[in-house]
Amino acid sequence: MIRPVLQDDAFLADVAAARAEASSPRLVVWWLGQSGFLVCYRGECLLFDPYLSDALTKKYATTDKPHLRMTERVVDPARLGLVSVVTTSHNHTDHLDAETLGPIFAAALQAKLVLPAANVSFVTQRLGAEARERFVPLAEGERATVGGFTFEAVPAAHEELAPEYAGFVVTVGPFRIYHSGDTVRFPGMVERLRPCAVDLALLPINGRAPERRVSGNLDGVEAAHLAYEIGARCVVPCHYELFEFNTASPASFVAACARLGQRCAVLRAGERLTLDPAP
Repeated sequence: MIRPVLQDDAFLADVAAARAEASSPRLVVWWLGQSGFLVCYRGECLLFDPYLSDALTKKYATTDKPHLRMTERVVDPARLGLVSVVTTSHNHTDHLDAETLGPIFAAALQAKLVLPAANVSFVTQRLGAEARERFVPLAEGERATVGGFTFEAVPAAHEELAPEYAGFVVTVGPFRIYHSGDTVRFPGMVERLRPCAVDLALLPINGRAPERRVSGNLDGVEAAHLAYEIGARCVVPCHYELFEFNTASPASFVAACARLGQRCAVLRAGERLTLDPAP
C-alpha cells in the first residue's frame, strides 16, 4: 500500500500553513488521489472531484472486478470544512461519491457543488434532495462564479461526447486551471481549449484497456501532447495509483513531456505543488 506524502494531521497542517499566507500571489494545489485535487488561492479552497472513501472497494469486494486500493486515503473528508466549492465532472462514483461529499457538506455548511446540468437528477438521487440547494449546474459553455472561483463547463468525451461528461476551466486570480474530468481526445478539443490560456492542466493518464474493462481516458503520451498543444504552462497527471486494476505508470507521460519541452509535475498523493503567476 502506498502511503501519501502528507496524510491526515500533517496534510491539514500543510494546507493551513498555505492558507495562512493569504497575501501570497501563488496558487497551491494538492493531489488527493484519482482525479481529486485541493486548490487554494489567497485562503479560499476548491475541491475537484474528490474520492476519499472505500465505497467502491466495498461495492465490488465480492465481484470479478475488485477495486483493491493501492494508495491510502489522504484525509478524512469530514475534516475538509475549509472548502467553499466542490466539483463533480460526471456520475461515476470515483468522481461523485456520497461517502465523500456527505461528510464534506456536513462540515462545510456553505459549500457549493458545481456539476454538469444534465446530471442534476442523478446527483439528487445519490446525494439526497437536501443537497440540491448547493448545486451550481452548468451546461457546456456556461459560466458561474462561486466566491473567488469562476467556472466554465467544457466538453469531455468519456469514450464519447455527452452532456453528462464535463471538464471545467476555472479562473481564480491570475490563474486558469483546466480539470478535464474523464476524457479521451476528440475533434476540436485543442481549438476549444487553446484560447483559455491554461496555466495548470490536470489530466488523466490511465488510458484505455478493454481487456481490464478500463475505458475512456487519455494515456500518458496523449495527455502530454494535449497539454502541449493547448499551451498549458504546467500539466499534472492523475487517475492512477488508486485501484490495482485501473492504473498506469507516469513514466511515458514524463518522457513525452520531456520530448515536447512541456513543463510537468508528477505529484504523489498528499503532495503540494505551488505555482507562481505567469510573468
